[in-house]
Order: sequence, then C-alpha cells, then structure tokens
Amino acid sequence: MIRSSFRAAITAGFLFLAAFSRAAATDLDVNQKLTGFDAYMAKILSDWNAPGIGVGIVVNDKLVFAKGYGFRDYEKKLPFTPETLCPIASNTKLFTAVAAGMLVEEGKLSWDKPVRDSVPEIHFFNDQLTNSVTLRDMLSHRTGITRHDTIWYKSDFTRKELFDKLVYLEPQESLRQTFLYNNLMFSAVGYIIGLKSGKPWEEFVQQRLLDPLDMRSTVYTIADMLKKPDFGVGFTEKRDSNEIYRIPYYEDIVGVAPCGAIISNIDDMSHWLIALMNDGKYQGKQVLPPAVLKATLEPAIALPNTLLDSMGWSEILNSAYGMGRETASYRGHLLSFHGGALPGFHSQVSLMPQEHIGVIVLTIGDHTRPLINVVSYNIYERLLGMDLTPWSERQVQMRLNDKQAGTEARAKSNQGQVPNTQPSHALADYVADYENSAYGDLHISLKDNQLQFDFHKIRLPLTHFHYDRFDTPDDEQDGKWSVNFRTDPQGDINEAVISLDEAEATFTRKPPAIDPKLLLELTGTYKMPDGLKIEVSHGERSALVLKVSGQPAVPLTPLKGLIFKTPQFADLTFEFLIKDGQVTALKQKDPSGEYTFPKL
Repeated sequence: MIRSSFRAAITAGFLFLAAFSRAAATDLDVNQKLTGFDAYMAKILSDWNAPGIGVGIVVNDKLVFAKGYGFRDYEKKLPFTPETLCPIASNTKLFTAVAAGMLVEEGKLSWDKPVRDSVPEIHFFNDQLTNSVTLRDMLSHRTGITRHDTIWYKSDFTRKELFDKLVYLEPQESLRQTFLYNNLMFSAVGYIIGLKSGKPWEEFVQQRLLDPLDMRSTVYTIADMLKKPDFGVGFTEKRDSNEIYRIPYYEDIVGVAPCGAIISNIDDMSHWLIALMNDGKYQGKQVLPPAVLKATLEPAIALPNTLLDSMGWSEILNSAYGMGRETASYRGHLLSFHGGALPGFHSQVSLMPQEHIGVIVLTIGDHTRPLINVVSYNIYERLLGMDLTPWSERQVQMRLNDKQAGTEARAKSNQGQVPNTQPSHALADYVADYENSAYGDLHISLKDNQLQFDFHKIRLPLTHFHYDRFDTPDDEQDGKWSVNFRTDPQGDINEAVISLDEAEATFTRKPPAIDPKLLLELTGTYKMPDGLKIEVSHGERSALVLKVSGQPAVPLTPLKGLIFKTPQFADLTFEFLIKDGQVTALKQKDPSGEYTFPKL
C-alpha cells in the first residue's frame, strides 16, 4: 500500500509538472516577452549585413509570432514575410527520419537490425559494414563514413546511382564510435523508403506528412518554388568586401532530395513544429506516430562540447544526435534542433519539448549562417525570462576575424610554387576523361592553348602551377581546384589527383573506345615459346580477357592504340600487332623485356 501510494504521488507530481509547464506556455505573454525584439533584429540586420531573416514562434499548438525582417529579394527590396518560401536544406532530414519510422511501425524496416536484413540491395565498403549497419546508424551519422559531399554536389547522379556508390566509401572510423555527418546516408534512406513503400520518397512524404499537416505551400524544387508569389532570392556577401551580390539557386538536389530538398516557409513549418511538440497531433488528428517521434529524439551518439572547449561558453552543453535532429541542454533546458544550409539559404527549426515552445529561423546569405543560432537562442532567453547572452556580439566578431583571415590567406595562395618548371608533356596529352568510382567523371579539355577543368558542372580554366600541377582560379562561388597529374610506367598521363572532402581522390584516365569489330578480330589463340597457348576472348567487365591454361584469367583494358593494360601490374602491357590488315601476334612488354606470341 505504501509503495502504491508513493507511486501514485510521484505520478501525480509528474502530471502536475507537465500541466504546469503547458499552462505556463499557454499563459506566456509573447508580445510582452518580445519587447525590444524588433530593435534587436534591426541591429542584427545592420551588424551582420544580412539581406533578410524570417522568424516564427510556436507555443503549444499555435503560431503566436511570425515576422520577416529585411528583404526576401535584396535587389528589388521586396519584404521578407511569413509566407516567403526558402530552402530549409537539412531540416528535411527529420521528415525523412519520421517517414522511415512509419515504415518501421509497419514492420517493413527496423531501427536496430541490420538494414541488409530488409534491404538486400544495400552494400557498404566491406562485409562487416554491410552485415552490421542499421537504419539508426544511417540516420544518426555514426556509420564511420565521412561526408563525401562532392560526390553529389552539382552532379546529375540519380538516387539509385548514389545508393549504389555506398560500396566505394571507405570508413574513416569504426562503426558507432564517432559522429561523422553524412548526407549520402539520408539519400540512401530515402531510396530505401521508395523500395519498401513502392512510392518515391517525394510522394511518400507528400502523402503521409505534408498533406495531413496542411503544408500546402511546401515544395521540393526551385522550379516549383518560383511558381509561387512569395519566395526568397539568394544573396550573400562577397569574400573580400561588404558588397551583397546575387547568387544562383542550388538546383541539383533531386538525387539527395531526402537529405535537403524541402522548400517551405514560416507558416507551413509551424504546422510541422506543432505536430512535433504535441506527440504527432495536428488540429486534433494523429498525423505522426508518437513512438517514432520519441525514437528520433533519443540520443544515438554523443557530440563534443565544442563551444565550451574552444571558447569557454557553457550555455549549450552535452549535445547528442538522435535521428534527423540534435538535442542539447541550453542553460538547463532540453533543446531539440537542426540546422540547414544550401547556397544562399540557412534555417534552424528547434523546440523545447518541456516548455512547449518552438522557434523557426530562416536566413538569406551564407555569411549570416550563425544567425540561425544567434536569433533562436535570443528568443528562448526572452521567452524564459533569462538574462540575454551576447551571442551576436560574440559571433559577429568571429565572422569578421574569419573573413579577414580568408582574405589574407588567399593573398598567399601561390606560396610554395617552384619557379621555372614545365609540364612533363604537351598540353594535349593531358586531355582526356578521368573517372573515379565514387565521384564520377572529370573532363579535361583544351581551349585556346589552355587546359579546361570540368567536374560536376564546375567549369574553370586550368593554369600551370609547377611540374604536373595545374590550378583553377579561386572562384567566388566554386572555389579553387588543384589537379596533380601522374604518369604510368610507360610515361603517359594516366591519373589526376584532387583533394576532395576529407581525402585525396584519384581519377583514372578512361580507356579509349575501340570498335567492337576490331575487338572481335583481336580474339583468338596465341602461341607462347614453350608451346602453351594463350586464349584471348571478350570480357564481361573488361574489353578482353587473357587466359593461359591452369592460370587465372587476366582482364585487359585499352591503354592506347592496340596496347592493353592489366589491373594487376601497371608496368605490364600487351600489344596486338597487325600486318596487312590482319592480326598477326601479341606482344608482352614489362621492365624485364618483351615477348612476341604469334596468332594461330
């Protein structure tokens, strides 16, 4: 009896606290708490040279504050409004996590069993990963595989093509040991949603999330956004001045849509926040499964206290990533949040679950990215009656310091150049298509006696730096690219090496195309000096296959002309000899010498 009474008392106490928290949020006089906020935002716009910012506040189940500051179109001076559509970028991730959770609820997926159990099509770099990685691992960035964002950025890869590239991504850390943000994992989960539901990710999310939440203005593409009457236009600050200039929309998002394609506004996103804050209910209807929301909120992997360790700031502590969202303690209050970033646009969607308060911040301008935190934290402190932390003053000085450092660094970009060197080959010899299994194709061409760089729609001229290194200009949007060419043992240019993401990526020269009729003529039997026979036939994964009885088959791929190489030895080649239009022999060459095998 005593134990039962004690449990009842504790339960009543929790119910009282929950009721008190909700009542406190209900009674919150937002207008009074936000006294001075408009002046604060005017100063933010000025101090940060910000084109435009949208702010929304949700309390319990209502959007109680929605306002734009500055301009949605800086050039035309069109005002930012609660209806202004902006890419929310990675705030799309929680939509994908919840959509996947719905399939977990239906028994089609599992949070913690290997994904391979329900999706046999998935393959990672090795069998250990393939047989171990779970849906929770993929959605919490704990696979040990780093970002590799250049694979999808400005590329035309389909979602399936990106899904199939997972096998080429070597892990940098052990599984479940380190937080390594990875957009490709969310793209892969989106593809899995399509496989298991029978509907593309876009259609599933539209029918199961957006429509029930009455998010009527929300779209997936820039083309659809531009059909609406109120949308943001990307502007940002130049690197080496205060000039604000227009930048193009980022539109190559289809392949990775599940990690960042959603475009929305304050009004629509408030519906999403209301559901998140009310156990999945919106306007009295159960739209999102409560168990799924709880699962996405649960910490899956810890993050370091970066601001405390590096700056001594202790307001936000003990962050952890769940699935599609992060949690932390903000001055003693549980905060759930996620940021989003695409060129020209940044977003933050956050909530304090116990206080039933949520905040949406949308900003225009890459240089204003810190403002998604600065403004959000300021609002929470005002609503909770806290002393205001000087977040803007702290962060704006950091921004200015970084900007100055970047300008100074670019002024020293040519240091280390070895003078008076020449390329090892004529420029025409570098011209080719080079390929990398994960990153795709790099095209090197020649125009007006200058090499041209073409990679994922980034097209820039290449200038000789030293030896076989060529650099592009340092473009304001696309940055600077440095390509170091390598030769094979035959002295030919056969590789291009670029520093991408967190490591070097090697692009191998694509083999030249050979007429299928000629390939057929090269097949046949060739005789070795000891009487053994070499059989040359068509290969499934290579142009030709060379086979000696009792020995493993050797794939042959074209090198140049009628010279072929093997994957095992770069210094071993096979050349087919032709006389009077007929294939007469096969010549093997390596550093020890050469042999000629007549065709039978």
